[in-house]
Amino acid sequence: MSEAAADLATDPELNLIDAIYARRSVRGYLDREVPRKVLDRIFEIAQQSPSNCNVQPWKVYVATGALKDRLRDQMVANTASRVPPNPDYEYRGDFVDEYRKRQVECAVALYSNMGIERGDKDGRMRAVLRNFEFFDAPYIAFVGMDQKFGTTVAIDVGMWAQTLMLTMVAFGLHSCPMGTMRNYPDMVREAFGIEDGTKILFGISFGYEDQTVAANATRTTRDPISANVVIKSS
Repeated sequence: MSEAAADLATDPELNLIDAIYARRSVRGYLDREVPRKVLDRIFEIAQQSPSNCNVQPWKVYVATGALKDRLRDQMVANTASRVPPNPDYEYRGDFVDEYRKRQVECAVALYSNMGIERGDKDGRMRAVLRNFEFFDAPYIAFVGMDQKFGTTVAIDVGMWAQTLMLTMVAFGLHSCPMGTMRNYPDMVREAFGIEDGTKILFGISFGYEDQTVAANATRTTRDPISANVVIKSS
């Protein structure tokens, strides 16, 4: 048996469709280490993602242990002190009409499970800070690409992230993609010694789910495909 075949023989038996339906944003994790062999295998599989001209533009920096804790403390302090973010890429999220409706429904479902009412400013601030605590995940991945690339290549990075998160589900892990991790990119570059022009797009917290965390009971729905897909023959 080849080395590749031997690795595949140890992979979990979860089909793609099951992984797609099981994947969701998890906001609470166990303090449990993922074996390095499993981590390497997950990222090896994600590396097979499609890429325009095979440029493979994703740059990924995973923090755990003391480095993760330091970044967490720095980001929480900045956010609590209302230090203005300085993202590499401007966030454009002006949701209106049906997009706004879906956004509100998602927020209501999440905050209801967390026991945070609309007028609870302290509770909402705690919810914001949970992002920068990485939801207690033992791992946080910062995902970026070279500053010369634009939106066309950023699509490749998104496809890589989807492949990664589905692979994590197959291995019994969960994750949460986080746009807020673009807020303080200079911290990330300093922590990892990044000097090659990489700009941070987003982050992904991940690990084993803590099912006792109230936020993890949140479920969202998807519209029928008629809301998004048009198929024509003439």
